[in-house]
Amino acid sequence: MSAPLGGDRLTLDIAAEDRAELEVTTAAATLALRGPTTEAAIYDVRLTAGEHAHLRWLPQPLISAAGSNLRQTYTVELAATARFVLREEQLLGRADEEPGHLVSRILVHRAGRPLLDQHTAYGAPEPGWDGPAVLGGHRAVGQLLVVDPRLDVPRDPVLLGEGTKDGGAVLAPLEGGPALLATAVAPTSSALRELLDEAHAHALTH
Repeated sequence: MSAPLGGDRLTLDIAAEDRAELEVTTAAATLALRGPTTEAAIYDVRLTAGEHAHLRWLPQPLISAAGSNLRQTYTVELAATARFVLREEQLLGRADEEPGHLVSRILVHRAGRPLLDQHTAYGAPEPGWDGPAVLGGHRAVGQLLVVDPRLDVPRDPVLLGEGTKDGGAVLAPLEGGPALLATAVAPTSSALRELLDEAHAHALTH
């Protein structure tokens, strides 16, 4: 969708009740654009999974177009026995353009306790967002969160895509829950998706 525009306020509230299985995606990428005001657009996604539910949030990428200003928040509430997958893909600018200002937060609680609180910010006026310590010149960035009671075993962090020119990812366990988080950067959307798919497969088979 060609939204949100500057000044928009959008909210999605999605729940998988006890023992339900739900997968949510989008038909096309979400395009954040400059609006009639310089005020930030607000995009809130609230996800809830009940006992023994399985919720998968797998949208197409979010594109931060030049001049846009977007603040996006995921608020997730999981029951202790819920399974959950969240894939977030962000493309910073279209072809040959600088990105807009994109601020994103992922806040996850499991069984009423904090599991993840991650904050990222890209584009001007954020300092150093494109430097070697953050994106290193890449323009595609994403996260994959997998929460599953079956993952409650010791795991070591894993590097994926190391030694290639197509970016890389790290898959690491989260303290406080049977959960793995992959963070990836890549030069293109397709390379990013491959890294996140590899991380997902690794999470479920190792």
